[in-house]
Amino acid sequence: MFTKLAVGHAKTRTFAGQFSDPEVNTEPTPHRAGFVSIIGKPNVGKSTLMNALMGERLSIVTSKAQTTRHRILGILNGENFQLVYSDTPGIIQPKYELHNAMMSFVYSSLEDADVVLFVTDIYEKHDEEPVVERLRKMVNTPIFLLVNKIDQADQAEVEAKVEYWQEHLPNATRVLPISALEKFGTGELLDLVLAKLPEHPAYYPKDELTDKPERFFAAEMIREKIFKLYKKEVPYSCEVEIEEFKEDENIIRMRSIIYVERASQKGIIIGQQGTALKKVGTWAREEMEKFFQKKVFLEIYVKVNENWRTDPKALTRFGYNQ
Repeated sequence: MFTKLAVGHAKTRTFAGQFSDPEVNTEPTPHRAGFVSIIGKPNVGKSTLMNALMGERLSIVTSKAQTTRHRILGILNGENFQLVYSDTPGIIQPKYELHNAMMSFVYSSLEDADVVLFVTDIYEKHDEEPVVERLRKMVNTPIFLLVNKIDQADQAEVEAKVEYWQEHLPNATRVLPISALEKFGTGELLDLVLAKLPEHPAYYPKDELTDKPERFFAAEMIREKIFKLYKKEVPYSCEVEIEEFKEDENIIRMRSIIYVERASQKGIIIGQQGTALKKVGTWAREEMEKFFQKKVFLEIYVKVNENWRTDPKALTRFGYNQ
């Protein structure tokens, strides 16, 4: 597990109504801990919300749909609490095996959730999804329905969305308008979620930030740059594997492989005289050095793994089949 402590990550933050000065209140404060599942359709801002709540950029964010493929845990610790957030892939109708694996992450996160954050946004169409029907049946689990991206709407649009969801998901604990990007409403949300967590010891050591290893985040940073630099189907056909990760006191040395499904895609990723691949490497390395707070030496190679998105063995290798 990755134990890097986030900059600004408040391990002793005091929340209104939850924790008191021990010199004033002699009663011991019970420790709260639980799992908080963040779910919703693609591009509604789930990963941006996760990063805002954590105060650390754990989930990659792009403008393209289906950027998040795994269930990523973010562990927020305080003296008397531990919040275990799950950022999950966007909810879609599966078309092939990779999609099925992604949706299994979503539904497994609901099974162990103590609190659900169902993220929608100001633009989302009002259609009945199976997940909404499932949420209606979760009468014993607190559900906060979050109308995101309100910084891009006027007051009347926001009020209309809130009213719609109050009617269509009546068992929601609260319907909250937020802006994850601008961090509007995220402080109030944190307090509300904490109040709903059960009294429980910490599930993870208090110095841990996530359940994923360093290799995972390095691969995700490369994949994020692919999503941002290439168009159409190419980013969706790529998977990144960190083949070697050696960390010394002052530098991390990595060898990574970008897998594509067809030889033609390999040529696109590399680009003329390797210029496109070099740009991916430079951009990813700069991001890694900020994240790991060390110099990074990064090698990237491109290989073809035909139809890996529909191959159960390949998906298991890449960590999708649990």
